[in-house]
Amino acid sequence: MDKIGILGFGLIGGSIAKALKGKADVVAYSRSEQPLKDGLADGSISAYSNTDLEVFKGCKYVFLCTPVDLIPDYAQKLVGIVDKDCIFTDVGSTKGEIFRRMNKLDGIKFIAGHPMAGSEKTGYSAASAHLYENAYYIIAPNKNVNSAELDGFTELVRIIGAIPLYIEPEHHDFVVAAISHVPHIIASALVNTVRRLDSDTLMHTVAAGGFKDITRIASSSAEVWSSICFENRDEILKVTDKFIEVLQNYRKDIENKDYDELFARFENAKNYRDSFAPKRSTDNYHSLIVDVEDVPGIIASIATLLSSHGISIKNIGILNSREYADGVLKIDFDREEYMKTSAALLKDAGYKLY
Repeated sequence: MDKIGILGFGLIGGSIAKALKGKADVVAYSRSEQPLKDGLADGSISAYSNTDLEVFKGCKYVFLCTPVDLIPDYAQKLVGIVDKDCIFTDVGSTKGEIFRRMNKLDGIKFIAGHPMAGSEKTGYSAASAHLYENAYYIIAPNKNVNSAELDGFTELVRIIGAIPLYIEPEHHDFVVAAISHVPHIIASALVNTVRRLDSDTLMHTVAAGGFKDITRIASSSAEVWSSICFENRDEILKVTDKFIEVLQNYRKDIENKDYDELFARFENAKNYRDSFAPKRSTDNYHSLIVDVEDVPGIIASIATLLSSHGISIKNIGILNSREYADGVLKIDFDREEYMKTSAALLKDAGYKLY
């Protein structure tokens, strides 16, 4: 089995280790020792260190699962420890700056990576062996990696269950700024706005599903997101400027009582948002998100369980892009009672629901 190193043993690194259990000899390094002890105890890793990078000697691949600004520094420290043919790869949410900094380092083979899966939860305790199953995994290879090495890494991505997707670093950063980074800033800013306005804590008391849904990602690691914002500064500023422009247009329409313009903005947003999901015959649907492992027949098993109790499913499908979102399988129902009954049946069957 190939020896694979993981530097940084939280949710992302820990999930890679769990996904590779029994398929590779995995070793790990982290500043905190307890997650490493837990990984050794459950068999996800065969060895670890929280003090010595020599643990990575002989690795074919090293996953750098630290905050994005630290990745090149750790890569530099590993030069001379790992073999010259070792492939370095990251899991960072930005690619351009990492790519530029890694290209300046001598003797490093680098493939930039970004698994589009994760959670606002952090730490090894939240790691899952099937976190990456059927999730997109963005790959951006460096020029000093040959086609055979790229093919080998692509196969490794498939081994952990993910779907490889090749994107150039700069385009990747603009895309994720719009669909991931700026939405996180907006969620955080909205929470801070309510925090400032909530002088009597009533807003905190009555905050309901809509507010909690739109701000859920604000619970993610402040350290990670501060690093991301500075690493992807230029693209985030571009998208933030566009968002401010759009928000000012909403404000202007409301101030001027321009019903037609405001209606058109809401309608355009609704239509575009609805296009992300499979077509539905009605908007009155109720959904469950189920955490499932990708094994043959899993969707059929769930569908059979529900249909045997007279429950009609409107749509069922895998969520391929689910960064900072829990669960894998989304099930839609046209009746609330179907959704509630299904939730009870699935929980009784041992499934984890969101």
